[in-house]
Amino acid sequence: MEFKKVDIYTESEAVYPLTIQLSELGINGFEIHDSADFKVFLENKEMNWDYVDDDLMNLKNVKTHITCYLQDNVQGAEMFSALKGALDDIKKGDKENFYGSLDIETGSIREEDWANNWKQYYKPFNVGRKLIIKPTWEKVEDSCGRKILEIDPASSFGTGQHHTTRLVMETLEDVIEGGESVLDLGCGSGILSIAALLLGADKAVMTDVFLNAVNTASENVEQNGFDKTRYTAYCGNIIDDSVLREKIGGGYDVITANIVADVIIKMCPYFKGFLKERGILIVSGVITERLSEVLEALKENGIIVESVKEEEDWNVALCKV
Repeated sequence: MEFKKVDIYTESEAVYPLTIQLSELGINGFEIHDSADFKVFLENKEMNWDYVDDDLMNLKNVKTHITCYLQDNVQGAEMFSALKGALDDIKKGDKENFYGSLDIETGSIREEDWANNWKQYYKPFNVGRKLIIKPTWEKVEDSCGRKILEIDPASSFGTGQHHTTRLVMETLEDVIEGGESVLDLGCGSGILSIAALLLGADKAVMTDVFLNAVNTASENVEQNGFDKTRYTAYCGNIIDDSVLREKIGGGYDVITANIVADVIIKMCPYFKGFLKERGILIVSGVITERLSEVLEALKENGIIVESVKEEEDWNVALCKV
């Protein structure tokens, strides 16, 4: 398996909180390069030394950064997309520049090349009982009666192969009976909205904080044969945008929120306002270490957690109001 090296530039004080947030995305292996470590070494009066390793000496003038390695395949591409989105969110809220530039470098690998190389690994595959996910550039000779979902995620999260996305689609199979209105918060590529429509939902409303995701999602929905009478897409953040919340309205049968724990917790006060009575909420993107916090926030806001499904430390919760 090939891996791609990603350097994220930050400040010394931000290294620890940043690694915690990266862990929430499922990135668990880091190399930390920080000149502050060299200063600590020099100031250690209890250590006797007459030789310093080159790697340690190289820290002397290094710009503080975290290095991580992502697989050179479709899962790695999804992770890279999620990483960029998370860093953009951190930048927007970092008024005091605590985290520094958060610039990303991928060595000699051009980002556009990386964004395309993984396509060779992205082939049609089944999800649950009813769907087959097909990249737009691939062909399916026989769907075996499954509904074909075509997707080109571009730079947005949502190919269907990540555990979180697949868990939500499998849950949608169980809850969509036909004619539902669906609100997709953090839509990414639009794959969950498309799945809901293919499974029988009447209308999907999609939101994302990134304009490129909203545009990509809209293109993907139409690629699957649904025109603008069947979907609406908004760019914005429901947490701090009351105008957007008013546009979205209420009375939805189903909400999907496949994001990360911190964002879901902040969204909890708004879920009930979007849902109709006895509506269904599906939240995912939650690592096991943060699950209890998310479940507690849901309960505090009057949301009933009916079941939780876990796959390789990623969790989806099926809830009702």
